[in-house]
Amino acid sequence: MPESEPTRPRRLLPSESAPAAGAEPGTAPPAAPAPADRKRRPSGDEARGRAMLAAIDAIAEKGAAAVRMSDIAARAGMSTGHILYHFGKKDRLLLEVLAWSEADLGARFQQAADEAATPAEKLALFVRFYLPRHQGDERYALWTQVLAQRHDDVGRRVLTELSEVWEERLEAILVEGRALGVFADVDPPEFVIRAVAMLNGLSGDVMFGRPRWQHASANAFALAALERELRPTARA
Repeated sequence: MPESEPTRPRRLLPSESAPAAGAEPGTAPPAAPAPADRKRRPSGDEARGRAMLAAIDAIAEKGAAAVRMSDIAARAGMSTGHILYHFGKKDRLLLEVLAWSEADLGARFQQAADEAATPAEKLALFVRFYLPRHQGDERYALWTQVLAQRHDDVGRRVLTELSEVWEERLEAILVEGRALGVFADVDPPEFVIRAVAMLNGLSGDVMFGRPRWQHASANAFALAALERELRPTARA
């Protein structure tokens, strides 16, 4: 599922820390930023943007757990001290990269959903964008790394908002389908809790490499389960 692989969003500001639905998705920049001219100290925004792009490159190559601040600094053409100055520590940088990745993914989902003709098509898109595409999915690997860290109130709030925005997208699809009579009259908040719990469990299975998903589609399994629950019952 290529939709779940993070691209490097060029149209998002480096200072953004929460997804922005509906934004035009960016295109991928070159594989690695050009080395900086060390005679000229980059401005704050420029340095942060360069560090973010370098972090995405480093995480894609090494994985979130193995990447070091020095790896990011080398790709950004900056010193490790300069990276630490802007982000303080690796945990904070990973959190911002995750938010940036989720903003890009959310924008691409919203564009696809806006072009979908029916709530059923939007539901299929939601499942496809939500689940990891394979065991080494970079976005989910980053989620795992970030969630494993100890966070302050700000970090917990960012992670909560990143999760809740997907729940709100699913609830909006459900409400639209109920209004059109194509989905069963289920309670939206309760359905979202059940659906997200199932999707998270399947995501963990895929990332863990459970053999059952080597010859079967977790995407198809999840969508079929949600469709069964949302199938309207015949009325007398």
